[in-house]
Amino acid sequence: MQDSTDPLNISRAEAIALLQYYAAAGVTEALSDAPVDRYALAPKPPQNAVPSAAPEPARTPPAGRAASPAAGTPKTIPLEQDASAGIARDIAARCQNLDELREALAAYDGCALKFTAKNLVFSDGNPEARIMLVGEAPGRDEDIQGRPFVGVSGQLLDRMLAAIGLDRTKVYIANVLPWRPPGNRTPTPAEQAVCMPFIERQIELVDPAVLVFLGGVSAKQMLNTPEGIMKLRGRWTSYRIGSRDVPALPVFHPAYLLRQPAQKRFAWRDFLSLKQRIENLP
Repeated sequence: MQDSTDPLNISRAEAIALLQYYAAAGVTEALSDAPVDRYALAPKPPQNAVPSAAPEPARTPPAGRAASPAAGTPKTIPLEQDASAGIARDIAARCQNLDELREALAAYDGCALKFTAKNLVFSDGNPEARIMLVGEAPGRDEDIQGRPFVGVSGQLLDRMLAAIGLDRTKVYIANVLPWRPPGNRTPTPAEQAVCMPFIERQIELVDPAVLVFLGGVSAKQMLNTPEGIMKLRGRWTSYRIGSRDVPALPVFHPAYLLRQPAQKRFAWRDFLSLKQRIENLP
């Protein structure tokens, strides 16, 4: 039962989850509504730098499909990888449901990551959910278990979801890459290109009402933008699925929050924004 006088209008279970999230973030006192970092260093004055040349405009992707540029991405990918991406697109387009897509990915040999990974990491959660989370790539624990977000960062993600009344029965989780890059390195443009048609098709088949992009690789690739996650996070945008635009929210990846716990206050604001958007869904 909720307390009608509670300004946040959250249940007891949500309040407990929120307190657990605060504890994980290192919060010890509540003095005001706005967080204050008393250990932050004063900003350094800007250094003289030589202006860099303006970047060339990105190529326009085909209609109904996002491209996958990233910082430092070459303007083109090798012709053999471009051909592999076309084959992947044909394979993915023929899949009529998620089971067929999983089987197609398991049989697909066009991405070299498959041969260094232990398992295909396809998805977790509820495929009927209205909220879909898209991460970057599997890590060590995910590679071993064959499920996304099952390691330490996944545990933090679970706590973040619980803090706004969600769990894995209410969301669907996937990655832009279904195989782990060796050593958890950043995926190459070629690897992103050949895997892109599969995650695009996965999003189409799930047909969510809201998308959440976890981390910079996911956000930049799916939104076809060179901007980094520091600029993208917390800003609602849209992602085209078929003939409709779906609200999409880029947020920090949980693994980044484990390395930079001070950023959790921004992640909490983003998840509150997500909670509000979900509550206002028709």
